[in-house]
Amino acid sequence: MRSLVGPLALLALLASPSALAQAAYDHFRHGFDLDGAHADVACEQCHVQGNFAGTPRECYVCHDGFGIYAASAAPTSHVATTQQCDACHTTATWLTLTEVDHTQVLGACTSCHNGIVADGLPAGHIQTSAGCDDCHNTALWDMVLFDHSGIAGNCVSCHNGLDATGKGASHISTTDVCEDCHAVDFWEPAITVDHTQVLGSCQNCHDGVTATGKPPDHVASGENCDDCHTTNAWTPAVFDHGAVAPGTCSSCHNGMQATGKDVGHISTSSECDVCHSTVAWTPAMFDHTGVSGSCSTCHNGTDATGQDAGHFQTTRECDDCHTTDFWSPDTFAHTSPDYPGDHAGNLACTDCHGGNSEAVTWTSAAYQPDCAGCHAGDYRSGPHKKHENPDTSYTVSELRDCTGACHTYADDTLTTIKDARPGPEHRVNAGGF
Repeated sequence: MRSLVGPLALLALLASPSALAQAAYDHFRHGFDLDGAHADVACEQCHVQGNFAGTPRECYVCHDGFGIYAASAAPTSHVATTQQCDACHTTATWLTLTEVDHTQVLGACTSCHNGIVADGLPAGHIQTSAGCDDCHNTALWDMVLFDHSGIAGNCVSCHNGLDATGKGASHISTTDVCEDCHAVDFWEPAITVDHTQVLGSCQNCHDGVTATGKPPDHVASGENCDDCHTTNAWTPAVFDHGAVAPGTCSSCHNGMQATGKDVGHISTSSECDVCHSTVAWTPAMFDHTGVSGSCSTCHNGTDATGQDAGHFQTTRECDDCHTTDFWSPDTFAHTSPDYPGDHAGNLACTDCHGGNSEAVTWTSAAYQPDCAGCHAGDYRSGPHKKHENPDTSYTVSELRDCTGACHTYADDTLTTIKDARPGPEHRVNAGGF
C-alpha cells in the first residue's frame, strides 16, 4: 500500500515548513519534481495563499523578478531567448551552464557572440558581413558550410595559401582578382578568362600546352598575339605587318593563306615589299631589279606606260636605249658594222633615220653604206686631184669612203705617186672635215 501524504497533511506541512524536509511527499506525482534548489523552497513560495491549482510550471513565470512569486529574475544583460530557462539552466546550479540550446536564443548570433557576452570573431577570421549561422551551425561549429555571398574584399584575402587554398604552382600568371575568372559555386572549370587580369605576354599561356597556341599553318610572325588579335574577338585579325619578318610576304600571300599576285600581275621574282607598302598597297614604288622578262611585257600602254605616239619606230626592247635609273636621255649605242661612227656634230636620230624608224634614209643610196651614201652632194672634185698629165680629179665613187687614203699620181699610168697622202684625210668625229 502506497504511503502518500494527502492534501490535508500537505496543509499541515505548509503550516510547519520545518516539517517539510522530513516529509516523504511525492511531488513528482503532480508533474513537477522538486529537484536541485527547488527541494529547499518553502511550499508557500510557489503555492501562494494555499492555492495549488494553476501553480505555474514555466520557469520565467516565477523568475520574472516582480511577480507574486517574487523569485530571482534573469539579469538585464541576459541574452534574448524564448524564456525556456531549462533549455540552458538546471535547478542544481543555475549560474553554471552545461550547454546552450541555440534553438531558444533569439536574434543574431552577434548579439551574444560579440567578444563580451560570448566569444566573437577571432583575430584571424576572414572579413565578412555574413551572420555566423550563414556558415556555422551550433551542432558542429568547425564544420563550415561556407557562403561566399557575404564576403567582403577580394578572394585572395583568404585564398592566400595560408587561410585557405591559394593559386596552385601551375596557375597562369595573373593578378589576384580570382572572381574575374572563377565562380564561388564551382571553382573549376573557370567560367571565363578575363585577359585584363593576365600578366605577361600571350605566349606565356598560349603555348600549345597551357592553352591553345599558334596552329602549324599560322603565318610566320612574332609571338605577340595581341599585335593582330584581341581577346574580345579573336577573329578576324587586324593584321600588323610590322610583326612579320621583312622579305617573307609570299610565305603568306601565296593565294591560299592570303591573297597572292593576281593573274595580271607583272612577272617578277621579288617579294611584295620590294614595291608595295603595307600602309598603302597602291601605288607601288616600283623596283625594276626584280622584274624578269622583257620591258614590253609590262610597258605595253595597258599595264604600264608604253611608247608614245612620236617614239622612234623600233622593235627593240626599252632597255636597249633606256635605263630604269633615268629614262632619258637614252643610252643607245650603234653596234652595226656599217655604222661609220659618231659624228662631230650632235645629230638627231632622224638626220639619218628620216622615216623615224630603224631603216636609214640614204640620200645617195648607190654609195651606201659609205660616207658618200649621205654626203655625195657635199663632194668637191677640185681639191681631190687624181693625176697630172693630164690633170684629172677623183670621182665620188672612187672616194666614197672619205676616210680612206688619197694619193696624187704623176701621170695617168697611176704608177708613180707624186703626192703621197697615207690618210685618212678625213675623220667622222673631226670638227673640220
